[in-house]
Parts: sequence; structure tokens; C-alpha cells
Amino acid sequence: MDVQLKRGLLDVSVLAAIKDGDSYGYKIIKDMQPYIELSESTLYTILKRLETSQMLTVKTSMHDGRTRKYYHITPKGLSRINEFKDEWREIMSIYKYIIKGDKNNE
Repeated sequence: MDVQLKRGLLDVSVLAAIKDGDSYGYKIIKDMQPYIELSESTLYTILKRLETSQMLTVKTSMHDGRTRKYYHITPKGLSRINEFKDEWREIMSIYKYIIKGDKNNE
């Protein structure tokens, strides 16, 4: 898969993982695990990129004597998810065009 395409898909996937409520790194990985395999190092790179682009905010709090970062999606992050849904419809339309007439288009 194209690296840039995969990067964009992972960014939106992480946003989707926190869209219904604040979350932290380990929980994000656990929630995504049935669908996407993601390492901690990859996740934290994505989270930093999303924070820098103002698609999420971070707050820290103590949990069991340790500092934990909680991630919160911003309106800009929610907007990115909606943009992705529109883009995906276009991608699926292109995909259907490409496979039309293929005998193995399952």
C-alpha cells in the first residue's frame, strides 16, 4: 500500500478511536486491535502529528501513581473524519470502475 495513503488511513483511524470519548495510548491500541495492528511507537508518532495539526488535544492526569496522557478530538479532527468519509465514497467509486468486468471482483 502507498505509504502516504496508509498514513492518512491510520490518522483517521486514530481519530475515530477517540471520537466518542477521551482515551489514552494503551486503550486506543486495544480498541483498534480487532481492525488494525498498530505499535506503540507508530501510535505515539500519529498522536503527536494529530496534536500538532490541532485535530486533538492532550491533557495529563495521575492514574495509579503514574502520569497518563488523555487525548481529546477537536472539531477540526471531527471534520477530518467527515472529509474522509466523503473521500472514501469517491475512492470506492473509482475502485468499482477499475474492477468492472473483472471475473474475480469479490
